[in-house]
Order: sequence, then structure tokens, then C-alpha cells
Amino acid sequence: MPGMMNRIKQFARSPQGRRATEQARRAAADPRRRAQAQRLLGRLRGHR
Repeated sequence: MPGMMNRIKQFARSPQGRRATEQARRAAADPRRRAQAQRLLGRLRGHR
């Protein structure tokens, strides 16, 4: 899907996309948020 990839690239380069990327980076650096994300992923994968 080249069209979808181009849209994602455009969003990532936009100011809004840069803000979202930075926010995700900060959340990933926070140990509590990282543990919360791991639990969510485990639940989505079916591992409890």
C-alpha cells in the first residue's frame, strides 16, 4: 500500500505528527507508562 505509507510519512513530518512522536517518546521513557503498555500488549496478545 504505497498510498498509505505516503500518508504516514506526511503525517510524521507535519507539526502535529512531530508532537505525537515526541509525546510517544516521552511516554516510552517513563517506567510506569512502559509497564502499563507492556500489560496492555500482553492482554491484547492473550497472555495474562
